[in-house]
Amino acid sequence: MERQLTLELARITEAAALAASHWIGRGMKNEADNAATTVMRHEFQYIPVEGTVVIGEGEMDEAPMLYIGERLGSGEGPSVDIAVDPVEGTELVANGLNGAMAVVAIAPSGQLLHAPDMYMQKLAVGPELAGHVDLDAPLSETVVKAAKRLGKRVCDLTVAILDRERHSEQIRELRESGVRLKLVGAGDVAAAMATAFPESGVDLYVGSGGAPEGVLAAAALKCLGGEIQGRLMPSNEQEWQRCLDMGISNPLALLTTEDMVGDDDVLFAATGITPGEVIQGVRMLPGGRAETDSIVLRAKTGTARFVRTSHLLPRKSSLAHALVDPFSHSETA
Repeated sequence: MERQLTLELARITEAAALAASHWIGRGMKNEADNAATTVMRHEFQYIPVEGTVVIGEGEMDEAPMLYIGERLGSGEGPSVDIAVDPVEGTELVANGLNGAMAVVAIAPSGQLLHAPDMYMQKLAVGPELAGHVDLDAPLSETVVKAAKRLGKRVCDLTVAILDRERHSEQIRELRESGVRLKLVGAGDVAAAMATAFPESGVDLYVGSGGAPEGVLAAAALKCLGGEIQGRLMPSNEQEWQRCLDMGISNPLALLTTEDMVGDDDVLFAATGITPGEVIQGVRMLPGGRAETDSIVLRAKTGTARFVRTSHLLPRKSSLAHALVDPFSHSETA
């Protein structure tokens, strides 16, 4: 794929982040998600690819847009798989909390795992620990091995995990091991990515989260030289059959980064909606301007670009402007 596509993807995530940002703290997660999704779909028509959504907002009969199987792009260019999460962390946006992002990844057709919408057990690490951890090992052993590899004491190691009741036993085990624990409210793509950035302070990400988000995290970590291991967690016969229907012959098999993203020619882009560990959120500036921070990644070259962009909102397209400024009628001059 052409390297110029990385910046094209950033334009898409920027537009989605701007659309969602006007719903920050308003308690309306569905409205934020709808605004970002609508703009993202609109912007994709300008991207020179023949794309098929493999990680999206649900099935065709469950979501009005960006559904699994939907065709996106201009129709001219390489055939690609598309993974999207217009608002990764809708609750974070609704409550004005840190860590929400707009996310897109693309890879050559057939190279992204078609992950069903269910939980996935995960273990994510940065480049220094890639190839040196095992999802199936006890957490107490994993943290000792990780600390030794990183040249740290166990008590100086930071492990991130979603703050959920289902993780109570893992949280207890981690606390007993002596590590520093970072409880994450939402947004496990961002939490998994953070392991690849020493400045984030996060050394490992563990626990269960959405399987689609696992594929997005795998795309980012493949670009960054990190690693994610996962295992699907079908909870009933219907979810088991869903795995089989999506071509996963052994739903309980260990999934590596390469199983989730099978080609080095993968591109990833994310724009912050609210401030995060790696990228900042949307800032509204005087004079009808807004500023966004994005990260764009390319696995083939290992390139990571941080992009700060200033937007003059009144000059956005009519659709994008209407969605990023939904309360303009109530504002005073």
